[in-house]
Amino acid sequence: MKTLVVYLMSGSRTPELAAAAVEGGADIVELGFPFSDPLADGPVIRRAAERALREGMRTRACLECLERTHELVPDVPLVPMTYAALLEAYGWERFATDARHAGASSLIVADLPAGERPELRRIQLVAPTSTAARLRIAADETDGWLYLVTVTGTTGARADLSPALAGLVTRARAVTDAPLYAGFGISTPDHARAAAELADGIVVGSRAVEVAEDGPEALRDYVRTLREGVDSVVAN
Repeated sequence: MKTLVVYLMSGSRTPELAAAAVEGGADIVELGFPFSDPLADGPVIRRAAERALREGMRTRACLECLERTHELVPDVPLVPMTYAALLEAYGWERFATDARHAGASSLIVADLPAGERPELRRIQLVAPTSTAARLRIAADETDGWLYLVTVTGTTGARADLSPALAGLVTRARAVTDAPLYAGFGISTPDHARAAAELADGIVVGSRAVEVAEDGPEALRDYVRTLREGVDSVVAN
């Protein structure tokens, strides 16, 4: 069975939104911890981060959001996704400990290269531009699964699935047996189906964040369409 990961920005409504995403078929939920200069993120997630910061979602509030989400969906892996400056300010070890105690199963630090701070267990990201050496380091150090960034650029919905994904999957499979989940630019059931044909799972962020603005029911229904797309691969 292919894995469906849904990204949501931390906020006061996020625990209920996460529960709705799980009801729709999400296997894993990423929780964005907002940062003022999110280099990996496109306009949708940037705006969501700005709203979250205006709402007062600093690190402690995000950890409380994580804890509340864990209470609602205790059996679902939850993965905070943020940037190195936030951990530097909060304290690297302190963040890892507090996130784990709040219910995190792992974490993603979008701008922390593989090989740096290897003691910090985290899901590593690789991209079509990753060198063979960098890909091997990321594969060796990743926690649970390897995040395949399908495009050279920021997050955001795109018209078509990146043609670079197939090659990246081939290169990654040559160096690791870890599950490969593809993200960035996946927003429709057709994208989900096409990506799941190549990878072990998919990650949907920007479009999920947009739909979440319309509330839990809208998000649940949207995630359900992604689930159907992913599951159609298994059925064929």
